[in-house]
Amino acid sequence: MNKFLVVLFLLVSLGVVAQTKQAHNPILFADVPDMAILRVGNTYYMSSTTMHMSPGVPIMKSTDLVSWQLVSYAYQTLADMDELNLTNGKSTYGRGSWASSLRYHKGTYYVTTFAQTTGKTYVFTTKDIEKGPWKVASFAPSYHDHSLFFDDDDRVYLLYGGGKLRLVELNADASGVKPGTTEQVVIENASAPAGETIGLPSEGSQLFKVNGKYYLFNITWPKGGMRTVVIHRADKITGPYEGRVGLQDLGVAQGGLIDTPDGKWYSYLFRDFGAVGRIPYLVPVKWENGWPVLGDNGKVPEVLDLPANKSLIPGIVASDDFTRKKGEPALPLVWQWNHNPDNTLWSVTEHNGYLRLKTGRIDSSFLLARNTLTQRTIGPECAGSTKVDVTQMREGDFAGLSLLQKNYGLVGVRVKDGKKEIVMINAESGKPVEQQSIPLLQNTIYLKANCNFINMTDSAQFYYSLDGKLWKKIGQPLKMKYTLPHFMGYRFGLFNYATRTTGGYADFDYFHIENHIEKKN
Repeated sequence: MNKFLVVLFLLVSLGVVAQTKQAHNPILFADVPDMAILRVGNTYYMSSTTMHMSPGVPIMKSTDLVSWQLVSYAYQTLADMDELNLTNGKSTYGRGSWASSLRYHKGTYYVTTFAQTTGKTYVFTTKDIEKGPWKVASFAPSYHDHSLFFDDDDRVYLLYGGGKLRLVELNADASGVKPGTTEQVVIENASAPAGETIGLPSEGSQLFKVNGKYYLFNITWPKGGMRTVVIHRADKITGPYEGRVGLQDLGVAQGGLIDTPDGKWYSYLFRDFGAVGRIPYLVPVKWENGWPVLGDNGKVPEVLDLPANKSLIPGIVASDDFTRKKGEPALPLVWQWNHNPDNTLWSVTEHNGYLRLKTGRIDSSFLLARNTLTQRTIGPECAGSTKVDVTQMREGDFAGLSLLQKNYGLVGVRVKDGKKEIVMINAESGKPVEQQSIPLLQNTIYLKANCNFINMTDSAQFYYSLDGKLWKKIGQPLKMKYTLPHFMGYRFGLFNYATRTTGGYADFDYFHIENHIEKKN
C-alpha cells in the first residue's frame, strides 16, 4: 500500500494524473447581457436582453451555472408597430425590450422587461418556464432597469431608475401599479459610493433579500474609471440604504446574486468585450459582516470552482439544415429575426430541407430590409457558412450572408441587368461600400464569414466558393465595431431583399456554425 501511495504521489507530481477540469471566465463568450438568474431546486434559469430581435427575452437553463441552453422566449413579438416591423422607414435598433427581471413566486415564473419603443413595462407569466404558455400584462410608464421583487409579506414592488432610485408597489399579481400607491425615492444618489465624478449613474438594479436584509446591486461608471459594481443594503425595502463599491475589475459589472444548492454564492455579471458583445462572468462571493464580498481579493478570477464549460454549440448557437420532422418547430430557438418578421414571406416547408426567403416589398438598404434571420457570433473565434440556391431571384434582388451591426458586412448574390454577381459590402465606416463584385455563372453559391474576437481583434473575412471545397476571399477584412445605435454584438444573418421588383426568392440549404477558424484561410 505504501508503494502504491509513493507511485501515486510521483504520478501526480509529474502531471500524469489528470486534474479535474474547472470552469473558466467568461462563462459564455457571446452577447448575453443584462442577465437575471434564479434557482428553482437544482435548476437555474437565466433571462437576457435581445432588444430589437424577435422572439424576445430569451430564457436559458443550466444545472451547473456554467453551461447553458436556450429553452424559451417570453414573447414572439413585443408589439405591432412600424418601429418593430421595419416598415415605413422606421426601426428600433438598440431599443426594443431592455434589461429583464426574473422571479419565481408561489408556482409562477415572472419575467418583466420594459421598452422605450412602446413606452410600456411588460410582465410575462407562466407556470412552465420551458414550455409555456406565457401570459402578458403591460402598463405605462416604461420603468427603466427595474427589479421585480416579491417580499415575504407577498407585497410586490418594482425598484427602478438611474442615479436616483425609486420604488413603486404593484398589484398582487404584478399586472400593474397598485391603485393609490405613490412612488418614492429610496436612494437619492446610488452612484455615491463610486465617487463624485460619475459618467453613467447607477442603474441595472437587481434586488435580493438574504437573512432578512435587502441587498441592491447596481452598475455605475466613474469618469476616467471603469464600470463598477455598487451594492447597497437595508433592513427595510424603503431604506435607509448604506452603500459600498462591490467590485472594480476589468469593467465586469451589472448583475446580481445567486446561490448553489450546497450553499456557495456567486455574483453573475457581464463585461463589454468589443464586437462580440457583452459577455457573462461569474465571480465567487463570500459573506463578511453581513456584506457580500465579490471576487478573489477584489479580482475577477479566470478559473472557477465549478464544472468545466461546454461548447456554446448547440445550446446557444447551432447549425441548421432546415430539415424538419413532424411536430418540430419551424425554427429552433437559436434563431431570432431582426425586428418582427413578415411570416408570409418565409418558409421551411415550401422547399423541403431549405429556408426560403421571399421578397414582398421594395427596400432601399440592408438594415431596413425585413426577415433577416440571425444567430449570435461567439468567441474567441467562429465561422458561419451557408449554401444558397439563387435560381428564382429577380432583377434587383440581393441575398446572402451578413454580419449584422450598424457597421455591417455581407457577401451575397445580386441580380443586376439580368445577370447574377457575387458582391461583398463593407460598412465599417458607417456607410456601405461595395468592395468587390464577381460574375456568377451558376445558380448555387457557398458563402462564409470568419470572425476573430481574440483579445478584441474584432476582424472578419468573407469568402465564397463555387463547389463548397475551394474557398476564395472576397473584399477586405471587416473591422467590426460595437456601436451604441445597435447596442448588440455582431450576428450572423441570412437575408434576401428586393430593390426593383417583388416575387423572387432565395433558398438557403443550411447554416453551419463552428467555434474555430481554419487557419489556411
